[in-house]
Amino acid sequence: MKKVAVECIHIGLAYESKAGRNQVLKDITLRIEPGEFFALLGPSGSGKSTLLRLIAGFNQHNQGRLLVDGQDISGVPPHARNIGMVFQNYALWPHLTVYDNVAFGLVERRLPRVEIKRRVEEALALVDLADYAQRRPHQLSGGQQQRVALARTIVIEPQVLLLDEPLSNLDKKLREQMRQELLRLQRQLGITTIFVTHDQEEAMTTADRMAVLEGGVLQQVGTPAELFDHPANAFVAGFVGTANLLHGEVEARNGRLVFKAEGVGELVLPPSPNAPKPGRTTLSFRPHTTVLEPRECALDAADDGRTIWLEGEIVSAEFLGEFTRYRVRAGSAELTADQPHLAGQPTLAAGSAVRMGVDAAQIRYLGR
Repeated sequence: MKKVAVECIHIGLAYESKAGRNQVLKDITLRIEPGEFFALLGPSGSGKSTLLRLIAGFNQHNQGRLLVDGQDISGVPPHARNIGMVFQNYALWPHLTVYDNVAFGLVERRLPRVEIKRRVEEALALVDLADYAQRRPHQLSGGQQQRVALARTIVIEPQVLLLDEPLSNLDKKLREQMRQELLRLQRQLGITTIFVTHDQEEAMTTADRMAVLEGGVLQQVGTPAELFDHPANAFVAGFVGTANLLHGEVEARNGRLVFKAEGVGELVLPPSPNAPKPGRTTLSFRPHTTVLEPRECALDAADDGRTIWLEGEIVSAEFLGEFTRYRVRAGSAELTADQPHLAGQPTLAAGSAVRMGVDAAQIRYLGR
């Protein structure tokens, strides 16, 4: 199977209504590489499913070009695009057997019966359902139904595979198992795959690269590690993982940079290669990069020149097994600190006065 690229070039999609013009997608320019497992990530209403359906041909953009393997398919109807899509609800025919559900697209294409049989059997073997060919959908588990939907899609040998939140109807344990199955199958087939999800964990554990959308605007594209470690803005920082965000103003004062954090106060910023320029900015750091100490403890590290220290008070503590998640009030801001859990280690009680330390190398300065 030939691996193909998918390119969106200045794609825009708007709907006209009595209330006015609703711009759903705004100037989306994006390239998905041949054979890549690519995730579209964003909250409800961000435009990710709209973009996926546009690639499938169910939505039509008002501006821009959509290329598959270098060919503009903007005016090509869905059935002629050779793109397969797995829907959130699987959309299996309840009265047909597993075999007939998988064979349906091939029958519609009027392929020879021998060819249909060969391809259906190969597809069912790929998803480990060869022994379930004569069962009906209601006789299968949710995970098995999803595999049937996958087999029905890949049996037509599409150039591109589209997955519209296919794991959302499964329980947590089965979701974890099935996302690894999806990745295994995608790697085996080498098919360019675009996966829509609002679940950051699903995107980060499966995707080669991903795009974050909000309000129909492409916020950032990159590997999961790039988006987690170097978010482009405050929205990405808060959506990909958990982030503490402090808004404020940076001032140059006596050869030093001082960050006037709203609700917290002034923080002297240690020298850093990513130090911000004077002006408005948002300071961001991840909860797991923090250190919490009782305020009365002697902190030699406080003067190491690399750490920002904030004074606060424990609001609450959640024991999550591998770590304890603390809510810390610093001034009028509430921050999160994840501390590794070790057996016998006491939990800091609510109301405890603490200092929260953050290594300057772990801090990011973002546009608001």
